[in-house]
Amino acid sequence: MSALPASWHSENGSPPPRRLIAADDTLSAGAAYRLACEGTALLWQGDYPGALRLLHAMRRRAERRRPPSAAGSPAEAFRQHRQERARLARVLGTLLVPLGSDHRVRLRRAPDVREACLGAYGPFLDNRIVSLRELLGVIGAHQWRTKGVEVPALGARIHPHYGVFSPVRGEYVDLVARAPLPPAARITATATAHDLGTGTGVLAVLLARRGLREVLVTDANPRALACAHDNARRLGLADRVKPAGTGLYPQGRDRAALVVCNPPWLPARPSSTLDEGVYDRDSHMLHGFLDGLASRLLPGGEGWLVLSDLAERLGLRSRADLLGAVAQAGLRVAGRLDTVPRHPRATAPDRAGRADPVLRAARAAEITSLWRLVPA
Repeated sequence: MSALPASWHSENGSPPPRRLIAADDTLSAGAAYRLACEGTALLWQGDYPGALRLLHAMRRRAERRRPPSAAGSPAEAFRQHRQERARLARVLGTLLVPLGSDHRVRLRRAPDVREACLGAYGPFLDNRIVSLRELLGVIGAHQWRTKGVEVPALGARIHPHYGVFSPVRGEYVDLVARAPLPPAARITATATAHDLGTGTGVLAVLLARRGLREVLVTDANPRALACAHDNARRLGLADRVKPAGTGLYPQGRDRAALVVCNPPWLPARPSSTLDEGVYDRDSHMLHGFLDGLASRLLPGGEGWLVLSDLAERLGLRSRADLLGAVAQAGLRVAGRLDTVPRHPRATAPDRAGRADPVLRAARAAEITSLWRLVPA
């Protein structure tokens, strides 16, 4: 089989496979793994549970054959970690399943995933071929969206949409909840805030609950703007949390009493839409926020930069680099609040204890800070 029997679909923008063969239960996991490593895609034609078994078997082989780390520095350990993750994604992404134009998986004993696929993909006009690994991500994201993520600082749940980074690490939300509002933000009749890169809108709704009259939210990902609007509506704040475009700063708007930015924490190239919540290539968003901040603040206003020091601990960015960028933007640090992580990766290795000890040590020592910035 050389041509796809339906349209190719990949949310990560992966190109269609150049080589494709039909596969079913007669194909062993070892043979499937070898073909995948060679770049041959496998279009599954058995039943759905069989596809899941094969995917899990291929993952076990890929992880068993993971090369030992020879990193001599945190930066090198991080580079090898990302390379290995990319290799794993590439290999496991070769197992494909057919998806009908009605969003049904065209396999025997397949679950009904129509609602999940419609929420992630939108309507289809034709049949599609998708990676089983991606499909499982779509299903998992739908479960998160339905159930929501409890945010203690809000006393409520936030519902992340597919492709929007989930606020599972609540410590940074706690920082925004307890930081003292700047003088300009205490004039409640006119207090406006900007939340740059809003994601789920969790910080925007928190600021609205703290008394900001209007919070304008931006995000390069249109899905995030829709997600933020949905969460604001669920919490009765849709009239105060307002989408303001896909640029970094709202265009054509007055200055704000408070500008909040929680940029991706690691200066590296993202490999998927969801990765854009973690990786900021060349610290582009960070520098954009800093360089535009002074001209966007009202007198007595502040910019809040929420940032982990993980990049510093991995040798990807120094504290001097960060403070130099702050000074170069005509800003000074008025104060800083710190917190330690509570997420599981900070205190435990990954499953089966395979986490690189260098990366594990960096995560365990990580500190997340809210930098209060004002014009110099």
